[in-house]
Amino acid sequence: MLKLNQVSARYNILTGYVKAVDKVDFEVRRNEIFGIAGESGCGKSTLLKVMYDLIDYPLEISSGSVEVHTTGKKGEPVVYRNGEIHKSWWKDISYVPQGAMHVMNPVTRVKHQFFDTISKFHGVKDKRTLEHEIVAYLKELDLPPDVLKAYPHQLSGGMRQRVLIALATFLHPSIVLADEPTTALDVVVQRGILTMLSQVQRKLQNSMVIVSHDMGVHYQITNRMGIMYAGQLIEVGPTEQIFHAPQHPYTKMLIHALPKIGDNSQKEGIPGTPPSLKNPPSGCRFAARCPHATDVCRIVEPERVTVGEGHDASCHLLL
Repeated sequence: MLKLNQVSARYNILTGYVKAVDKVDFEVRRNEIFGIAGESGCGKSTLLKVMYDLIDYPLEISSGSVEVHTTGKKGEPVVYRNGEIHKSWWKDISYVPQGAMHVMNPVTRVKHQFFDTISKFHGVKDKRTLEHEIVAYLKELDLPPDVLKAYPHQLSGGMRQRVLIALATFLHPSIVLADEPTTALDVVVQRGILTMLSQVQRKLQNSMVIVSHDMGVHYQITNRMGIMYAGQLIEVGPTEQIFHAPQHPYTKMLIHALPKIGDNSQKEGIPGTPPSLKNPPSGCRFAARCPHATDVCRIVEPERVTVGEGHDASCHLLL
């Protein structure tokens, strides 16, 4: 459904470039939920923008390509690549950005935001008929139709996020990209958002990509996941394997830091800080924080190694 081929992206700043995404290569399969995890600042949100072709200055793609695979009106295969993916927005691929309050128009009722978005991208439709379709879809997602009459500030944070997900999935896109959909929400509301995303995915039988720094979110909802560090994808595999048999030292440390029921041992954070993406170091970017690093780790960039069925990692220890 979605394929990234050695994609690199950077931010053009006055003193050079910030290399936010570096040679990322993976694919999202049909009817799966794929998660992207990693520390803040590792490039997760930038990668999602690249996948959606939401490229505005100072962000630019420096190399590689993104492909969205879908079907045309007659059932024929259609491929959109970066630079033309915007032609399939909302219909084939949609995007749920961070912070619903920051992306919804604060002076426009929710109903008109549905109307405006659908009309802008897919032509004007009879508003009465469209409103009936929107109300029916909201009911399917257990959302009260009254939210259409509200302004965004009149809704709770969780309700705004649910409305945004409903808007992004109303046209039944084949791919949904969600950037930190549960950030700044309490655990009860988070559970409701995750349940809603799972419900939408089962209903539409589509593919989802969910970005979150919360490993618990990935364990609950994703089928496969990738771990990002300093702009690179360092491990990709089935979620169960990532959690129960992590291979990269960074992934192991992330999993080890998670609290577990009945485990009263003291948890420790990962020492050190990520490297600057303006001048990333040679070799493995995690070497300065890795307790197993050797001289070769600091000089030679590790290749991706297959460690199991559908499970790859980039580490010299695996060679």
